Amino acid sequence: MKNLIALIGVACVTAVGPASAQNLVITNARILDGTGKVIERGAIVVRDGKIASVTAGNPTVLPGARVVNARGMTVMPGFIDAHRHPIPGNTAEWLGKDAAAQMRAFLEAGFTTVLSAITADEGLELRRRTESGVIKGPRIFAATLIPVARAGGGGRGDAGGRRGAPAAAPGTQSAQGAAPPAGRGDPARFDNSRPPRRPTEPAGAIPAEETIKAVEAAAKAGFDYIKTVMTVTPGGPEVETLRLIVNEGRKHNLPTITHTVTVVDTLGAVDARTGVLVHTPHIGRLDEDPAAVQKIAKAGIPMTSTLAVFLPHFSPDNTPLFRDGLPFPWDTFSSAGQGPVNARLLWEAGISYGYGTDTSWPPKESLKDELRALSLVFSPKDIVTILTKNAARSALKQDQLGTLEPGKLADLVIINGDPLNDIYDVLKVVTTVKGGVVLSDRTTPTARGRR
Repeated sequence: MKNLIALIGVACVTAVGPASAQNLVITNARILDGTGKVIERGAIVVRDGKIASVTAGNPTVLPGARVVNARGMTVMPGFIDAHRHPIPGNTAEWLGKDAAAQMRAFLEAGFTTVLSAITADEGLELRRRTESGVIKGPRIFAATLIPVARAGGGGRGDAGGRRGAPAAAPGTQSAQGAAPPAGRGDPARFDNSRPPRRPTEPAGAIPAEETIKAVEAAAKAGFDYIKTVMTVTPGGPEVETLRLIVNEGRKHNLPTITHTVTVVDTLGAVDARTGVLVHTPHIGRLDEDPAAVQKIAKAGIPMTSTLAVFLPHFSPDNTPLFRDGLPFPWDTFSSAGQGPVNARLLWEAGISYGYGTDTSWPPKESLKDELRALSLVFSPKDIVTILTKNAARSALKQDQLGTLEPGKLADLVIINGDPLNDIYDVLKVVTTVKGGVVLSDRTTPTARGRR
């Protein structure tokens, strides 16, 4: 465990690592607790890394606690990206050279939790380093991929074949570090779930014993989730295999999250009773299929957004880029409109809809892009819920995270603005606290709150 280190701002000294959780009292705060409640002037008491109380007015006295004066700024739950690929292809080099800086970028953007959606053992190593305090970063949860069919159907990787993180814009710095070689493309450009590339023949089945062994291996390795990719083929084995993965995973307390980007694949994952639906279905019109809306929403399975994947990301010279940093593929652009429409229809039907990006742009840029997409159909109040409470639900960690309530982990941010008035104020994070420890603090004596 590292020794106490100096930090400039409201918390002058803090420590790194789970054993160093502090007692904190945050005063003079405008509190958005994540449940929809707003306290215009209140206090939060943190004891041993967990929230002890959230009250209006003056706080409960906690002897020996560090006191942080929020000076009228907004305090809300720490942000959660429930679908991200933070680790690039050359993981060993990245862990040694770039991981610390990239994890710090998440903290500075306000993210206290990241679900690493497909990862190998390096994802477990990143989780270990952030848990131990070797690296200051968000809480990491790691998923490993288990296929639902042989090549030709589902199971090819995220976004229609992608197994790793997408590339960055040539000549730019991505959330993974240095930009990859020019010319590396993203298979999401050529998604085999999207007609006319969608398979017309059944994919090959995977023997049940092979799938069971894969689930056992994932549990033994210590992964937090199983990740699956669903492209239902005519007469194929995908739903049956996914159902087997889900059931075997439950035996090991290992939930399944499933990549589905079309309405038909989402319905297949619902039939298999997966734990989380990853990606808003952006291929297929739910406005023309109210029965599908009701079936998906009433299943009670949370969904992760990732709407901005099919919005252009603009470079400093105003070039529209895809998430691989290459020119934007306009033949996929219909998804930029259909995704938000389907999201709102499912929201109206009662689905739990949480924040996720599935991009490799720096986290603050990814947040800005996702806000653009979400703002098409959701209010600032809705988006605050999506970014916090519902994102925790999409990570299946709602009992620990997502709201500022007694007993939950003390993950919170201080924002120099009011996200309920302007949702883009969530880009103005000045302090990030994870598990009761101030890990990022850019407050200065001249910083002013909204009052």
